Amino acid sequence: MPGNGKNAVVWSSADKFGVVLETAHMNEAELAQYCRGKGLFVEQVAEWREACQQANEAPAERNRELREQSKSDRKEIKQLKKDLQRKEKALAEAAALIILRKKAQAIWGEPEDD
Repeated sequence: MPGNGKNAVVWSSADKFGVVLETAHMNEAELAQYCRGKGLFVEQVAEWREACQQANEAPAERNRELREQSKSDRKEIKQLKKDLQRKEKALAEAAALIILRKKAQAIWGEPEDD
């Protein structure tokens, strides 16, 4: 008997899975009779069945969410690289203009204010 006579609340996952397997083919009346014999509630078995059915969905769902997050991260990184490259070009242009202004001042002197 699954659970070794313990209260169903403290049963192991393996015992609960065993009950789900044993009751998978049963109709509602057979399930009710089985539950009475084991000291269970039909609702408990239904909850365990639902947990078993969704046990493998969680990793797939997480993988999908991770792929979506990764995709958005790649887009953001690409945009940030573009922004950085644009700013580096602007900085290089500003530095070149400053150097040219200094050279022009060295050659022709300071501009006179009229």
